[in-house]
Amino acid sequence: MSATTSTTGPATLRTSTPGMIRATRAELFRLRRWPAVWVTIGAWLLLSVLFGYVFDYLAYTTGDGFGPAQGVPARELLAGILPASVPSVLVQGMPMFGGALMLVLGAMVAGSGYGWGTWKTAYTSGVRRTTVAGGSLLALAVLVVAAVAASLAVGVAASLGVAALESQAVTWPALGDLAAAVGTGLAVMGMWALLGFALGTVTRGTSLSVGLGLVWALVVENLLRGVGALLEEVATLTEVMPGTAAGSLVGSLGGVGGAPGVLDTLSGPVALVTVLVYVVALPAVTLAVVARRDVS
Repeated sequence: MSATTSTTGPATLRTSTPGMIRATRAELFRLRRWPAVWVTIGAWLLLSVLFGYVFDYLAYTTGDGFGPAQGVPARELLAGILPASVPSVLVQGMPMFGGALMLVLGAMVAGSGYGWGTWKTAYTSGVRRTTVAGGSLLALAVLVVAAVAASLAVGVAASLGVAALESQAVTWPALGDLAAAVGTGLAVMGMWALLGFALGTVTRGTSLSVGLGLVWALVVENLLRGVGALLEEVATLTEVMPGTAAGSLVGSLGGVGGAPGVLDTLSGPVALVTVLVYVVALPAVTLAVVARRDVS
């Protein structure tokens, strides 16, 4: 049987089907059977529903506002959890909670390959390293798209539930607003996932990369922004950090004031460019490290 018709072996990956596609399929096969992947995505969906709908609905029905809902009129609370507000609710938790969990997901995808010996086996099987790593990056992108799509579906379902419980007319958001929110969500969540993947690749493990990523996203950036209020040089540095870019991009959509991690430091266009620079640069750096570093 010739290499072009064989269904097994490294030669097939190189000749019968584009190698990147085969690598992506193999990685998706590995990831979809790993419970940690679905637990991470499920945790994000749970947080998005709790902080986006459940807590605000409880504040509306009981009259006891807390957190960002404190002092908000009941009418505004209700309007913020109806279908018309789905775009703003979709993205409001992504700069911090969603981003942190996607960072964990990216670190797990890359780090587990080293911990399980997957990458060492794949890199020495005759397939180009960048093909294998590129397939893993594409598989991670599929997971991010799935997470954002699931967030949208859960948000629509929750808002329709609130409208039904409160006998409110269903008014759908403008298509442009919804598209902008989905695009923003993909950019923000994708950037954090790629950062996690890069950390997992550099550290060749899961635990250290997850720890470093979470400390940076949840602690270091916030501390630097606080210091930046006193030192102009630090303030300039914070403007190019991923958390600032993500928070400002979400903040530029409007209607998400008070949500953790949402900022107005950068204008919408500048924030978008900054996020996209990370989205392009992080995979490039990751693939360069994979191609040049020793396998062991």
